[in-house]
Amino acid sequence: MITMENIIRDGHETLRNKAEEVKLPISTEDKTTLDEMLEFLKNSQDETIAKKYGLRSGVGLAAPQINVSKKMLAVYIQDDSKGNSIELQLVNPKIVSHSVQKAYLPGGEGCLSVDESKPGLVHRNYKVTIEAFDIDGTPFKKRFKGYPAIVLQHEIDHLNGVMFYDYINQNDPFKPLDDAVEVN
Repeated sequence: MITMENIIRDGHETLRNKAEEVKLPISTEDKTTLDEMLEFLKNSQDETIAKKYGLRSGVGLAAPQINVSKKMLAVYIQDDSKGNSIELQLVNPKIVSHSVQKAYLPGGEGCLSVDESKPGLVHRNYKVTIEAFDIDGTPFKKRFKGYPAIVLQHEIDHLNGVMFYDYINQNDPFKPLDDAVEVN
């Protein structure tokens, strides 16, 4: 079981490196890692389990955050605005298209690998189309918008050595870009 002790923190070199492509077919070891990553996200959102193991709540986790420099990520978002849950385990994900329109979370973003607050708006694409492979090696292509799109961009950034706070305007951290959409 992954706990907070397994999550590397800001400043660790793995978080700034570009992760390696995962070889297909996906190995048993990589599938196990993806299952453990998704289990962590579910556990972190379960109040009882999170309290018992001291887990910070998360909706996404990239393999580099557990010091595995491979292009793998897991996302678990309960009940979006339409009452849907999103549960993903993606291998070698990439953004193949995106909207011109930008979006941001009004409270900024957080990260399981960043313990301190990094206040400011993080502008991302409002819509993205992701191509990847699922945990069984089946090609995956889907368009996301709003909050799920923001979460996926955050996690894909981890695969490329980019941290969310790299996007914060240091001169005016809370100034929204013109025409950017606030996502709640």
